[in-house]
Amino acid sequence: MDAAKPLTLAFSPCPNDTYIFAALANRWLDGAAPEVRVHVTDIADLNNAALKGGYELTKVSYGAVPLLLDRYRILRAGGALGRNCGPLIVRRKGGPKDLDALEGLVVAVPGERTTAFMLLRLAMQARPQTLQMRFDRIIAAVAEGVVEAGLIIHESRFVYEEAGLECIADLGEWWESQTGMPLPLGAVLISNDLGDARAKEFNAAIRESLRYAREHDRQIMAYVREHATDMREDVMRKHIKLYVNEFTEDLGAAGESAVRELFARAHAAGVIPDFPKPTFV
Repeated sequence: MDAAKPLTLAFSPCPNDTYIFAALANRWLDGAAPEVRVHVTDIADLNNAALKGGYELTKVSYGAVPLLLDRYRILRAGGALGRNCGPLIVRRKGGPKDLDALEGLVVAVPGERTTAFMLLRLAMQARPQTLQMRFDRIIAAVAEGVVEAGLIIHESRFVYEEAGLECIADLGEWWESQTGMPLPLGAVLISNDLGDARAKEFNAAIRESLRYAREHDRQIMAYVREHATDMREDVMRKHIKLYVNEFTEDLGAAGESAVRELFARAHAAGVIPDFPKPTFV
C-alpha cells in the first residue's frame, strides 16, 4: 500500500477520543505526522463497520475485537483501559440493587458488540433481554420507563443521578474483583494490509497527538466540545481524566494481559467463539 496515501482514521465523538486524536485529525502536528481522513461516529457504528473492514485505522470496543482479528491488529497506543472506569447498570430508584434483579427485565444496551455488553453477560452468566440504542439515549429511556434498566458507558456515568437513577452494579468493580487487572474497554486497530512500519508510525503519531493535547488545552478542548454529547466543561474533563491515562500511551504488559484475560473468560463462558490470539503492534 502507498505509504504516502492518507488513511482513514475512525473514532467516536466521546471526549477521550477527540482529545487524543484532535491534533492528528486536524494536522496540528509537524510535517512528519501521517495524513489521515477522519470519520467520527458512535462506537456501535464503528464496531459494525470494522466487521466489513470499513476503515484502515479505527477505534472499536474490545468486545468486538475477537470478531476482527482476521482483519486487524491492535495498536499499543490510543486505547481505553483503566481502573474504576467500568460500565454501570442503572435503574430507577427503589428497586433491588443486584444483577440477579435483571432476570426477566429488558435492559437498554449501547450495542451487543460493546465491551460493556460482554462484561454484563460475564457478570450475569446469562444473556439478558436487550433493547439496543445509542449510548446517550439510555438514561432517558430508563427514566421514562421505556426499559427497566440500562447499561451505561462514556459520559453517562457522570450524569445518570441527575435523571433520578441509581447504580445497581459497577461492572468495572466486578471485573477488578474477579481479576485484579485493569479493564480493557476500547482498542485502536490497524488493518492487516498495512505493515508493521506503518503501525509504528501511527503509534508514534498517536502519542505525539496526546502530547500536543496536554500542551495545548484551549485549542484541544474546543475540538472536544464540538463533538461531545454533553458539553458541560466538568463532564468533559471528568471523562478525559478517567479514560486518558498511562495505558493510552502504551498498553504495556499489564494491558496485554488484561486483554487476553477478557477474551479467555468470554470464550470459556461461550460469549465468543474460538478466536486467534490478538496481535499487538
